Amino acid sequence: MHISSLRQTGNRFFDFVCLWVLPVGLLMLLGTLFFLPDRSVHHKLYYGLFSIPTLLALCIRPSELKRLVGEPVVIFFMLFAGFAILSLCWSPTTTAADNLIKRPLHTLMLFFGTALLLRHRPGVLKSIFLGAALLALLGTLRDLYAFALTYTPGTRLIGTGALDNPLLSSHLFGFFGIYWLWMAMDSKRLHLMALCLAAFTVMFVAVVATGSRTPLVAMTLAANWLALLCWNRRSIPLFAAAPLVIAGILLFAPHLITGRGDSYRFEIWQTTWQLFVQHPLIGHGYDAPMRVDTGMGYLLSEPHNFALGVLFNVGILGFIPWIAMIGYALYSGWKQRALPVFQLASTLLVFGIGAGLTEGGGILSRPKEHWFLLWIPLALIAGLNIARRAGCLLPAPRPRISDTQFDQLTDGARLIEEDGLGPKVLELRDGSFLKLFRRRDWYTSGAWHPYSARFVRNSQRLALAGIATPDVLELMVRTDGSQGVRYRPLSGQTVRQALQASTSPQERQQLVHRLGQFIARLHDQGVYFRSLHLGNILLLNSGEFGLIDLADMRLLPSALSAELRRRNLRHMQRYDQDRQWLFEEQVDALLEGYASTASASMSQALRTQLGHSPRTAH
Repeated sequence: MHISSLRQTGNRFFDFVCLWVLPVGLLMLLGTLFFLPDRSVHHKLYYGLFSIPTLLALCIRPSELKRLVGEPVVIFFMLFAGFAILSLCWSPTTTAADNLIKRPLHTLMLFFGTALLLRHRPGVLKSIFLGAALLALLGTLRDLYAFALTYTPGTRLIGTGALDNPLLSSHLFGFFGIYWLWMAMDSKRLHLMALCLAAFTVMFVAVVATGSRTPLVAMTLAANWLALLCWNRRSIPLFAAAPLVIAGILLFAPHLITGRGDSYRFEIWQTTWQLFVQHPLIGHGYDAPMRVDTGMGYLLSEPHNFALGVLFNVGILGFIPWIAMIGYALYSGWKQRALPVFQLASTLLVFGIGAGLTEGGGILSRPKEHWFLLWIPLALIAGLNIARRAGCLLPAPRPRISDTQFDQLTDGARLIEEDGLGPKVLELRDGSFLKLFRRRDWYTSGAWHPYSARFVRNSQRLALAGIATPDVLELMVRTDGSQGVRYRPLSGQTVRQALQASTSPQERQQLVHRLGQFIARLHDQGVYFRSLHLGNILLLNSGEFGLIDLADMRLLPSALSAELRRRNLRHMQRYDQDRQWLFEEQVDALLEGYASTASASMSQALRTQLGHSPRTAH
């Protein structure tokens, strides 16, 4: 009993971390640098709300590691970080070894935590990024307003909060600028696209105001990459926009690009390369001090190029997994370019690669602006790859279909279900079903997490868990914003129909006993089906059970708690006929079937809730 209680407590903690703590932690990591007093607070927020909770969750459930460490991006990172830690054996660094080892471990927790979040609560990523981007937009508007009030020729915008450098500030402005550009490309509504373009303009103006030129190159690279990934009618103006903007800057404000020369970049790179060739194979070691004299009167300590920094610190042996990690991530983004979330993650990575051409110091650092260039995009792609393999990501939707195409698709269809607003389910001529989901207001949860998407995602995840569900064929969007899911239905009858057709109490008892086993299996696999009733459970022709009407469902990382199990069975008691069959006539068969699959403690909790004692008590 004690072990069972500990296991249940561990499950609740794991679920709490994956479903609530990690989303908050990622939001804090992305959106708070504009408002915090210094980076140390940012570090503490990340450690307390993301890194440490991820580590504790994995200690509670180490079985998750098998799935996480099988991702190539993660493998390449661990090889890179492992060699960096090994290089401390020959590094002349004066920093304590334990301090340096913590940095790649915290970065690894970014990969693991992002993967856990995207696997167990994938639908929240869109809300997290939107929340962080809105925080960044508010902070940027505030910074631009203050900059305009105090502007004098030659000054450069430095973000407030924990931002203290024009170039580092430009990384965040550019990062969220790319996010808003992706939102505009992905938007299906013109007014929303216009708002996203306005937000992008604010972030772009902030990048220009910093006087940093590399982010302009990085944003151009990212915009072209995004146009290639999307490849629709919006791609052509996006291709044309970048050279037009650069031409406009050269024409009206050329000093923004030419005013500071090359900032000694070529001298820095030449000196760094000369240092690299002294130890080309293994490098000078992780965190090895660098001194670059460009004749400015003071020494520089950074190579100002990510790739050169890696070569200097860990040589060719460390560079190989580093470049392989980036290359595989870009390949994943291109291969999965039909999925909008991959478009965003890989475009952010391309921006980071471009920004890293003239920026970069320590190869493994604490959370700061550099994380937005490489580690955050790489962690996103790794997590998305893991979530895709687990069936947690939606398939690419069919291109928006016109009213004419919809009429052709539904011509001759048989009406299966309707409500006061029109058809809800149609049987098409090819035998497939089309379930329609009407457009929701923008401020409702149905707009941000469409029920059509929930239906498809739940169907995929249940199928991977071995639970029969309708086979989804495609997800489609109509011109009016409504959506539809075309699927191949399961063959069978509802359990309600099967019970009605039962010819004897014994036959009904056997069916209810098997139903109890199936419900226990759902609960043990973390399936909380709010619409669980006998009309949504099918008795298949094969004799197994299956589920339909899947939109109103939560799939939790762990088995359901006793309270959720009781609540789920209370839902089934709302229907008079179901209650009579299951909780009056055949309650013993239901609970005995449930107890044959679920744990003794959970079975007893349900008996207590129903006020029912086992018949064997006498």
